[in-house]
Amino acid sequence: MSYVTDYPAATAENAANHFLQRLSVETDCDDVHTALKEGDIDFVLLHVVGSPEAFARRHIPGAVHLRHRDITAHSMAEWPPETLFVVYCAGPHCNGADRAALKLAQLGRPVKIMIGGMTGWADEGFAFNAG
Repeated sequence: MSYVTDYPAATAENAANHFLQRLSVETDCDDVHTALKEGDIDFVLLHVVGSPEAFARRHIPGAVHLRHRDITAHSMAEWPPETLFVVYCAGPHCNGADRAALKLAQLGRPVKIMIGGMTGWADEGFAFNAG
């Protein structure tokens, strides 16, 4: 028996539930890029880390800069309550997107994390906006 099979695989139903749950809170760089490219923008993309100057130097096109520490009921009031937010940070070494997603969820807002963040975006070869 291998390490792979030390633990039995989940039932198909449990696996489907698990992956549906993950997809309900995550999206990836390619899906965001495709939506932006095709104009299917049914979410607000939030760049949730760094200074305004760093954001101006380099960010994902179409993103709004709102640091996770500035996410409050007041700062979110400009968007309707049903607005889906997709949050990203620097990359896998950064937990800013997790912090932002938690705050948004605690405010009752729909949210997904763009896995990979700016590192994933760069790895995919997608362009950044730069000042």
